[in-house]
Amino acid sequence: METVIITQEDLQQLGVHHEEAYPKFLRVANGLLNNGVYPKSHILLLFAQMIDSPKKFSFSKNKLTNLALYTKHLKEIGQELILSEYGQSLLEAEKNKPKYELPKTGRQSENYFDLREEALSYRIYGGNYIEQGALDQMQTAMKLPISLAGALMPDAHQGYGLPIGGVLATTVNTVIPYAVGVDIACRMCMSVFDLPVSMIQREDKLLKKMLENHSFFGMGSESKQKYDDTLFDRSEWTATKLIRDLKDKAYRQLGTSGTGNHFVEWGVLEVLEQDELMDLPVGKYLTLLSHSGSRGFGGAIANHYSKIAMEKTRLPKEAKHLAWLDMNSEEGQEYWLSMNLAGDYASANHHEIHHKIAAALNQNPLKRIENHHNFAWEERLADGTPVIVHRKGATPAGSQDLGIIPASMTQPGYVIRGKGTSAGLNSASHGAGRKMSRTKALGLLTKDDLHAELKKAQVQLIGADLDEAPQAYKDIRKVMDAQTDLVQVLAQFSPKIVRMADGREKAED
Repeated sequence: METVIITQEDLQQLGVHHEEAYPKFLRVANGLLNNGVYPKSHILLLFAQMIDSPKKFSFSKNKLTNLALYTKHLKEIGQELILSEYGQSLLEAEKNKPKYELPKTGRQSENYFDLREEALSYRIYGGNYIEQGALDQMQTAMKLPISLAGALMPDAHQGYGLPIGGVLATTVNTVIPYAVGVDIACRMCMSVFDLPVSMIQREDKLLKKMLENHSFFGMGSESKQKYDDTLFDRSEWTATKLIRDLKDKAYRQLGTSGTGNHFVEWGVLEVLEQDELMDLPVGKYLTLLSHSGSRGFGGAIANHYSKIAMEKTRLPKEAKHLAWLDMNSEEGQEYWLSMNLAGDYASANHHEIHHKIAAALNQNPLKRIENHHNFAWEERLADGTPVIVHRKGATPAGSQDLGIIPASMTQPGYVIRGKGTSAGLNSASHGAGRKMSRTKALGLLTKDDLHAELKKAQVQLIGADLDEAPQAYKDIRKVMDAQTDLVQVLAQFSPKIVRMADGREKAED
């Protein structure tokens, strides 16, 4: 990627013609640029705004405060910086930029709702592998007055509100933030390369270096260089105060991954059969796979609107995390827009990582496969009823859906084609599912246990801790056997070089 910098000529275009000012402006400008705080275009706009109104910037705490105080001082001593016509055009373009306006539908009123006496029936896949807590949570979800259908996937385990691995269809005017999950649009992305799989042995140091250089993990992790930040040009970033307040953080974290079970890894993809959707010849391919979501941006949206939902929709204690927002209210409209923006942002996060690594390889992928597994969609039941389908840790598996179901760092993952099974609400598992909580895994397993498992599977690991050890997860083969009605397996992925967050990081998922 070409290195972007802000130069003295850029400053002169704005109207900065002052020898003493150049180093001060350039230090601030390239500091913001090199640390991935803002793109170049936004920094130049901020400078234009600050030159036009240094007093405004100097009396508020911001990243240009000291520079604004200096610019204000120049004006006071008769050396005022005069904004150029080009600078004025930047201000005018920003002023005329379209703002996203949500419809004014009125705020949601506060109401109390009882649960149904009897839960609606729903299909359970792989019930022998599912803990009682997850079954109890799903039973409660099926008692909601807005619930119309549900299904529980074989990797299910207990979460907040809807169990992880739960799929819930509600009336089309309702959305449940906790049934989408805290990590909105947690998703998978796979890039398949036309390169020999022997590279994993021959070039393992090179491949590891690519992961280290182009993937960043942790709760506060940020990426300095951006491959494509055009997502931030969209008007939705102006839609609500919360989104506007989160935009800068979202920009800084573009191209990063979280903690917990999030990863970026190299492995071998074996295409088992020809399929028109997969569109790859049978064979083995060097493949990059990533798992992450919408970072702090999505987490803040989830927490904000989950709290509002619980304030406005009062439910019995056991169901309080299943509180919903009315899609006809301003709160519901705000959440729906924010959720979808978080989905596009999560996708862009993965694309940043994949584009950068593909560029480092000097290769374009033969195929890219991706899917959300924490999201809500407008769909229809088999009888045509319009619904909102919440998949919290579940892979879309309609008849035209390609999806990725990973397992642990030593078990195979799978590329699947959905069978469009109405009883399963066109869904499948999103992984193997945990059989040990993080606390239990940290207490029972040892580093020797982990290293023995890695050695047996010939997997190299960067980062992670014992809470992500393969022994903490269910057997993916049993999980897949329990959902043959839901998916057709097209390819098998074997992880070989795995990068995760440092073990000292607190898990997000």
